[in-house]
Amino acid sequence: MAVTNKNEALLLFFGDVLVFFLSLWLMIFVRFREAPDVSIFLDHVAPFSIIFVLWFAVFFIAGLYEKHTLILKNRIPAIILNAQLVNSGLAVVFFYLVPYFGITPKTNLFIYIVISFGLILFWRIRGVSILSAHAREKAVLIGSGEEAKELKNEVNNNPRYGLYFVSSINSGDIKNADFREEISRRILEENVHIVAADFKDNKVEPILPNFYNLIFSKVRFVDMYRIYEDIFDRVPMSLVKYNWFLENISVSTKKTYDFLKRLMDISVSFVAGLVSLVFYPFVFTAIKLEDRGPIFITQERIGKNNKIIKVVKFRSMTTNDQGEYSQDIAKNNKITRVGNYLRKFRIDELPQLWNVLKGDLSLIGPRPELPALASHYEKEIPYYNIRHLIKPGLSGWAQLYQRKPPKGMVDLDETRLKLSYDLYYLKNCSLMLDLKIALKTIKTLLSSNGI
Repeated sequence: MAVTNKNEALLLFFGDVLVFFLSLWLMIFVRFREAPDVSIFLDHVAPFSIIFVLWFAVFFIAGLYEKHTLILKNRIPAIILNAQLVNSGLAVVFFYLVPYFGITPKTNLFIYIVISFGLILFWRIRGVSILSAHAREKAVLIGSGEEAKELKNEVNNNPRYGLYFVSSINSGDIKNADFREEISRRILEENVHIVAADFKDNKVEPILPNFYNLIFSKVRFVDMYRIYEDIFDRVPMSLVKYNWFLENISVSTKKTYDFLKRLMDISVSFVAGLVSLVFYPFVFTAIKLEDRGPIFITQERIGKNNKIIKVVKFRSMTTNDQGEYSQDIAKNNKITRVGNYLRKFRIDELPQLWNVLKGDLSLIGPRPELPALASHYEKEIPYYNIRHLIKPGLSGWAQLYQRKPPKGMVDLDETRLKLSYDLYYLKNCSLMLDLKIALKTIKTLLSSNGI
């Protein structure tokens, strides 16, 4: 069972289509002060349809078709504003570089941008209420730990989900037979339709006979971790044991996927690598003018199957630490002024495109870790080395969704969180997921967040 509304993205998309074309009709109405006839409207539909395709791509990259968790829900107005600013720029560039359509867009385009922005903002804010107007099914949550609390908080405070936890029960409290009977009675009396439980918890096992009888009362049962993963797009670490890897992670060859992914790596890295050569003279000059130091640095990273690989980057720090880590090195090795700009715009990473072409890296995959940090994490974080089962990448699932990723310093808590995202990618990797990561990476590259 999926707690998120699988049709939500489709409904939002068709709502956006309607808004864009309605805005076009209203633009013509405002411009000419009368309802447009069919021929005039169709004259505008052709060029604006091209713009709409670009706009939908921007909306997707901006995350406006993502699941609306609490974090995203609170940021929707700002996301729409930024997306529409980008869309406006694209429309201006399109109509002034492609004057073929001849619809004198100066005034029309301005009117359309104003109308469409207002309507799309209204639709997305009010549309949320419309899509969330369905009745939420009552549910009971049975589990323990921080992940159970996190799940209850997210579901109960976001009306987009199709259920509401009327009660949460700590699995450690169900040892008593009378209490187990009380749980079953309350489920029936309160008309609960769904029981979400941690069925892998041994403490839940005593209540399973009581749950069996509830099947005949049309009560549905679902593993709470399925809901957790569906909402948060990461694997709950409390669930991860040896049996989880045996059930979900396979090293069997996926010939079609591996071939197409490698083909994408080669084609994209070759073209992007050639284009990136335009920046090289400027980077060379800037680095040499600042401190006359070396242009490139080579650092060791952990690659696929724990193999040591060497990645190439533009030097952005005072010295090359060779990828080694220590408190003294971190203290004495500072980011240069030029390096600060190289990192801000991710230019220092451009030489790694040749690592992708060579085959040491992929465009998409878990980010490669420093050997010293990886060795430390393998001792402190169970199953950490499983992320080295596949080829590391320039961008990955964790880099898109983790808000405070660890960067070059020991951080056990954030690294555990990063591993939960890496495990999600390992479990679900596919060309569609890689394409989604690639498209959303564009947004990150154009922002100040970095990867």
